[in-house]
Amino acid sequence: MSKIRREPAIGPFRVDQLREGDRYELSNGHPLYCAPARREHAAPNLIGAAVIDSDPAVEWAGVDAGFTPAPGTLRAPDVAVAAAAGADADGWIPGAPPLAIEYAGRGQDQADLKVKIAELLAAGTRYVWVVRVPGPRRVEVHEAGQPPRLVGAGEVVEAPGILSNPIPVEALYDRAAGHRATLRNLLQREGYDSLEAVRTEGREEGLAEAILALLQGRGIPVDTSLETRVRACRERDTLHRWLLRAARVERGEQLFDAP
Repeated sequence: MSKIRREPAIGPFRVDQLREGDRYELSNGHPLYCAPARREHAAPNLIGAAVIDSDPAVEWAGVDAGFTPAPGTLRAPDVAVAAAAGADADGWIPGAPPLAIEYAGRGQDQADLKVKIAELLAAGTRYVWVVRVPGPRRVEVHEAGQPPRLVGAGEVVEAPGILSNPIPVEALYDRAAGHRATLRNLLQREGYDSLEAVRTEGREEGLAEAILALLQGRGIPVDTSLETRVRACRERDTLHRWLLRAARVERGEQLFDAP
């Protein structure tokens, strides 16, 4: 979270009195001014948001999204995951996000951060992760009814039931680590376990194309069932065997004869 400053005791205000773009959150009706983020805060925020949003289990994630669990409370975590239902609706988001992430940089008001964490957890947030930007990089994990725990570099943070994948701590602030985690997530959304799985499929597809092209080049008819079987094969040894046979068979179905 960028630096927060509590405004003079005026109000109390209601959430419906704030407009989008106002640099305020509300805590029990009292306004909290949210200053623009410094460079060291803004960049990790973007990195972490990409990792979270790309997770295969996440249907909706937002940056600085305003959640209102009560008429006098409006909280905007740096990054949040919420249910996709009503995502296209206008206005503040009712309730609290199941996962909220705060980036705590220089100038962070620790007292206000503590209050914000408590309000989110009380409203139903399951996990609040506080990424400490200055000093040794680490993540504070807050859960309702549990003492906070620290997770350091080389470890992972998890949100069971919210995220599919554990996230390396470095992926929440380091650009290269964040890109690797985001790529993993995006590949899984497309049905691949890893980048190596994509490479393997590419090699297999290349062999399948070579088999079909060789048969057709030799004037051997390639019907739909033959083509489907060749393209569906994911065993490289089998594809290599078929490729060698394609150079000498007289009919396409001989490709699949037992050795």
